[in-house]
Amino acid sequence: MHDSIGHHTKSSGHRAWWVAAAAGVAIVVAGAFSTMPGILQDPLRQEFHWSRGSIGLAASVNMILYGLTAPYAAALMDRFGIRRVVVAALGTVAAGAVLTTVMSAAWQFTLFWGFLVGLGTGSLSMTLGTTVTNRWFTTRRGLVTGILSSGSVLGQMVFLPALSWTIARYDWRPALISLALAALAVTPLVYLVLRDHPADLGRRPYGSTTFVPRPAPVPGAARRTLTVLSSAARTVPFWLLASAFAICGASTNGIMWTHFAPAAHDHGMPVTTASTLLAFLGIFNVVGTVASGWLTDRMDARRLLAVYFLLRGLLMLSLPLIMTATVSPPMLAFVVAFGLLDLATVPPVIALCRTFYGADSAIVFGWTNAAHQIGAASASFLGGVARDTFGSYDFVWLALAAACATAALLSLVIRLPHASSASDEQQTYTSTAVSK
Repeated sequence: MHDSIGHHTKSSGHRAWWVAAAAGVAIVVAGAFSTMPGILQDPLRQEFHWSRGSIGLAASVNMILYGLTAPYAAALMDRFGIRRVVVAALGTVAAGAVLTTVMSAAWQFTLFWGFLVGLGTGSLSMTLGTTVTNRWFTTRRGLVTGILSSGSVLGQMVFLPALSWTIARYDWRPALISLALAALAVTPLVYLVLRDHPADLGRRPYGSTTFVPRPAPVPGAARRTLTVLSSAARTVPFWLLASAFAICGASTNGIMWTHFAPAAHDHGMPVTTASTLLAFLGIFNVVGTVASGWLTDRMDARRLLAVYFLLRGLLMLSLPLIMTATVSPPMLAFVVAFGLLDLATVPPVIALCRTFYGADSAIVFGWTNAAHQIGAASASFLGGVARDTFGSYDFVWLALAAACATAALLSLVIRLPHASSASDEQQTYTSTAVSK
């Protein structure tokens, strides 16, 4: 059998890319759902006369569940397989979108959109990309991680204009039905193309010189998720990565996607213009994430993280100086640079989780991503409080610049003096996990 496998190295690689593409399509569709709360707010207020707080509660529940579901989804993939979990998640987000169209009370919006869609999109987050990459690729892992990580932003870019147009021309319900149909449409593709492991097809991972047997299903997904967290929490790298990634969440979607437009409006810029700048930022997000994945395959992930955070902090410092009522060249330069750095931190963090935590890296990254979401939610709330307290966002930009400098230092502290130390760290973690 191994001889026949040896003749399929190239085709095995091709199949790995097809599997990654199927996972990427699911991530793109899930990313489209994250665009909806912002463009649903006005239509829902007009129709139901709900407060912004009631609508925001559903978005907050969605965001929190998105972060907390990821590590459990990774464990479920180890238990039941990637394909089953992805198909179930696509069905869940479709059901949540359809049920939202028949809601009549704010608590139903929280249940259908916050809970169901949050669970589904959390299962289709970057943890899915991490699991697929770990199983199907031995080389090019950074590049594949970068491509899949950019999928959610790509989904926002692809669907947002069409969804906004649908709401403006027809109603918000057809927009949600369109999203549900998109999720259902990609389900057969995922079922036919996505496979749990190369060994299922008698092949080896892309770039591997040896055949890798399919690991046995791991029972007790919920218990294992908490066990992995308990074991990882006993190691220094986990806390350094989680802290840095929490700052990452605070300084990206936590503040930029919530408060950039209001901050620009404070300086006289129309909200529509500021929103357009954010859309362009999303375009460079994709470029930066893929490029970061390519660099992660070739450079020290810890140093990459430090550089990314340092540059992001400098950009934050520049905001009070470059914000004006019109779109200036410095502002365009900020949009390009920040877009390139926005999601660039993801491939190095995933690579470091893989280095320290091996087979459990997808679950550990899921918990790290939960810290990211907590940081994002905190910045979203505290940014508004700071604006009300100080009358401007200048303090917010300065505080986040200092936080990014701290994250850069945390990234450098992860560095170990000798390669053997990294091996010892992995052995210590493995022994702790096994003892559990």
